[in-house]
Amino acid sequence: MAPADASSLRVPTSAADLTPEWLTQAIGGGTVVAADAKPVGTGQIADSIRIQLSWDPPGAGPESVVVKVTSSAEASRSAAQATRTYEVEVGFYRDLASSIPVNAPRCYWAGHDASTNGYAVVLDDKAPAKQGDQMAGCSVDEAALALDEAAYLHGARWGDPSVGELPWLSGGLGGPGMSGIIQMLAPGYLERYDGRIAPEAVELIERYHEAVAASAPYAGPTTIVHNDFRNDNLLFGGERVCVLDWQTVSLGCGILDVSYFLGGSLLPEDRRKAETDLVRGYHERLTAQGVELSWDDCWREYRRNAFAGLTMAIIASSMVVRTDRGDEMFIAMGERAAFHAMEMDTEDLLRAGG
Repeated sequence: MAPADASSLRVPTSAADLTPEWLTQAIGGGTVVAADAKPVGTGQIADSIRIQLSWDPPGAGPESVVVKVTSSAEASRSAAQATRTYEVEVGFYRDLASSIPVNAPRCYWAGHDASTNGYAVVLDDKAPAKQGDQMAGCSVDEAALALDEAAYLHGARWGDPSVGELPWLSGGLGGPGMSGIIQMLAPGYLERYDGRIAPEAVELIERYHEAVAASAPYAGPTTIVHNDFRNDNLLFGGERVCVLDWQTVSLGCGILDVSYFLGGSLLPEDRRKAETDLVRGYHERLTAQGVELSWDDCWREYRRNAFAGLTMAIIASSMVVRTDRGDEMFIAMGERAAFHAMEMDTEDLLRAGG
């Protein structure tokens, strides 16, 4: 179900705008007479708020919703504007979510105002499902369930040329064009976390922009890519894993999400034991939807995209408000992805024009 038409309702610019009157219009079905709001989640680009609702008549709407709204932190607002993350998430819920069978939250309302950088999405509350923990890692069984959702995400619009007509949708983390950004930002990442990253990973981070620059652009079928498919953006414990945070959606190689997820969201020892079977499971689920993709091509793209988590850690850590948990997360993401890339021989593959 697509969200309600946003054109008739003012786009919030902060959590203070989420009044009972505003929520009544955004959700519909009755009148919200009371709204008890509390922060939730660990996101750094937007403020996420769980709101317990009282209705007239009772039961006329959901007991609670989660609303993502413009961040209260100036640095995060600036980052969102520079990367268009608010516009992109609204675009996903408005234009794509209803045509893709991935398990994303139901969206009641979504809006973005470019003139104020105001933004909000009003989402179904998936409690008591639990948010994944990036640093702790998920289990192998949880990873398999998450990759089922990745296959549903990618398979539905695989090779669909009409997706490229969406004006808000652009390219993602992959390709040789990222090399300049990596070269510019990697020194700051290493300085910020000096002494907290393994020496082998530091050496790779210092030079991997060269391999990215030498790589060939992706020339295969494109699809919808999440680009931040990881534990912190997944809810576990329901009938299916629920995928959150659609602020980085792009058009590109879907298998990037698989490499990004397994490289950063499993503890390395668990990934090493299970990753081939996990990628095979994703491949089987994808091809069962009619997607034509050989196993050799799937595995090659998995190896090619092993730098994705490292690139995201470097870029994102330079843009958002710094927190202790954020530092731990960006260190874990970057270091794990670096070792994943070393084990996949990604550097040599890209340097050879792969």
